[in-house]
Amino acid sequence: MRLAFLTSLIPVARPDTGFEIANAAILTTLRDAGHDVTVIGFLRPGEQPADPQGAVVVAQVDIENAAVSRGTKLRWLAAAFRSGLPVACAKLRSPGAAGLIEAVRTHGPFDAIVLNSVLLPGAFPELLQLAPCILVEHNIEYVSARQNAERAENPVMRRLYAREARLLEAIERRLWREARFIWTLAEEDRKALGSEYRDKSSALPLLGGEPADAGAGMPDEAAAFDIGLIGTWTWEPNRVGLEWFLREVCPLLPDDLRIAVAGRVPPELRTPLNVTLVGRVPGAAAFLRSCRIVALASRAGTGVQLKTIEAMQLGLPAVATPLSCRGFSELPANFTLADSPQDFAAALVSRLAAIGPRDRQRIDGTAFLAGQRAALSDGIARGLAATAG
Repeated sequence: MRLAFLTSLIPVARPDTGFEIANAAILTTLRDAGHDVTVIGFLRPGEQPADPQGAVVVAQVDIENAAVSRGTKLRWLAAAFRSGLPVACAKLRSPGAAGLIEAVRTHGPFDAIVLNSVLLPGAFPELLQLAPCILVEHNIEYVSARQNAERAENPVMRRLYAREARLLEAIERRLWREARFIWTLAEEDRKALGSEYRDKSSALPLLGGEPADAGAGMPDEAAAFDIGLIGTWTWEPNRVGLEWFLREVCPLLPDDLRIAVAGRVPPELRTPLNVTLVGRVPGAAAFLRSCRIVALASRAGTGVQLKTIEAMQLGLPAVATPLSCRGFSELPANFTLADSPQDFAAALVSRLAAIGPRDRQRIDGTAFLAGQRAALSDGIARGLAATAG
């Protein structure tokens, strides 16, 4: 099939956010199945597409909140109120309101369009008239916005998030009706669509950013840290989990433990003295292997946690909140679930006590990886079959 993959961020050579890693996994599976895929969307300034021949860059823009000035955010807010759109959709119209639609028409016709999240079709509803569409729900966006509203201490932000949730829910429910098929990234999100969409949806089990590193036979990195966390912490649901860990779990841990946080963090984030912010790392797998144990501390959001998948396919020991493991009915033997700060800290200390030079508490992730690949291919095939029907 000839497919257009429409996305707010075109995949780059070294993806480092969960959104980008998920996109890379979906695109690789589509192309490995023999489909001709053209990626169309926006690119961060200064970056290059992972596949320049298969990508159409409509514009180079910063569309992430953490990367722009306060003035830009205010302009996005003003545009949202003028248009009646959620801010997450309104900010996508400025880079190329006409350019995106024109790019799809110019490079088409396509047998189907993959709409990578609700935000682009929310900003450009006419996209659904250009070809049969498959919607990718990375998260149930309105649920995440509603959670942000419930947690917001500032009354202005609470109202803005509530507005975002209300408008996103209307857009999402309309897209669920109009799309030929829906891909979610967690079975829980698929169930949240409702029983009427059971036959036109499938959950896509994903792969981490460096699947070739899976397996117990790979060499270990030196243990530079005791506990490691990795993620895009500028995304609000992720930030909630990181701040919970820093504020409520860290004070309960021994002071001599070495803790590292990898990934983009908000500039105002405050950390205990024994926590090192290592920033963006060249490879997630190498960083995670340099930690004796992984902490998976999600407290908000929907969808699936890519850092959980990476820990599983690398066979690493972990302590995780139940929300970090959504989408998995069975957990590896070297995972411990804990939901309260006290239980989480105690589980980390207990697991660390069992880890030694001769027993890193690591298992083979090969079977897990093979299962993910097979189920991902099956879910994608189901969606494409629906667009051809």
